[in-house]
Amino acid sequence: MRAFIVAVFAFLYLPIALVVLFSLNAGRHASELTGFSTQWYGKALANPFLVEALKNSLFIATTSALLAAVFGTAAALGLARVNIRTRTIFDALLGAAIVVPGVVIGISTLVALVQLFAVVNPFVASIWPGSTPPRLALGYGSIVAAHGLFSMALVSMIVRTRLGSLDRNLVEASSDLYATPLTTFHSIVLPQIMPAILAGFLLAFTFSFDDFIIAFFVAGAQTTLPIYVFASIRRGITPEINAIATIVLCASVLMVVFAQLLLRKTKPSH
Repeated sequence: MRAFIVAVFAFLYLPIALVVLFSLNAGRHASELTGFSTQWYGKALANPFLVEALKNSLFIATTSALLAAVFGTAAALGLARVNIRTRTIFDALLGAAIVVPGVVIGISTLVALVQLFAVVNPFVASIWPGSTPPRLALGYGSIVAAHGLFSMALVSMIVRTRLGSLDRNLVEASSDLYATPLTTFHSIVLPQIMPAILAGFLLAFTFSFDDFIIAFFVAGAQTTLPIYVFASIRRGITPEINAIATIVLCASVLMVVFAQLLLRKTKPSH
């Protein structure tokens, strides 16, 4: 059993370790290690197309994570006040949104947006006073919407877990002291669930920043970092691609570790 576990982890992580190793290759071929150098990191960050794709990914990930944090927290607070049967139904729907394959989410989101554009664009054109009415199209907004809706389910489940362990006596004591619901939320509830909200934000940011499948369907003319990497490896893997992958890997690991540290703070103390 131990050998099997070691083999599984080796199968998962040895390829990643090789990518990191060959990102330090001094040669021009990704599969031939001729020495060690950090030159490819500098060349990757000096690539204007890569930098533009990186800016797009950072903007999309930040925006979608903020929306997911706000609406996911609101959904979690709303579900905490409904009856058990309704809560169970919505918890099942949130869980289903997380386990549905990304290709299904990408295709369904693309179909829904195309149908929406087919209705909204002619209506806007009919009431627009000018000759060039604005048109909805695939781009930043569609990626943010797709990532935000998926990540909202993740944030909602994380915050719901924290709300389940919240000491209700503090809320009741605040009400007994004639505090308004808004004051109770701001002074009692929000500080206790804030680590869970931040953890959900970081996980949502990591998902959006790393996602390729959903973004590939709804990106339109925009290019995110994963889409750029995919287009680049079709021409061959170079040490520059390994350097990009290593940078993304390190950023993702840091985000996940920080999120886990925040989630530890959500555990109730006794």
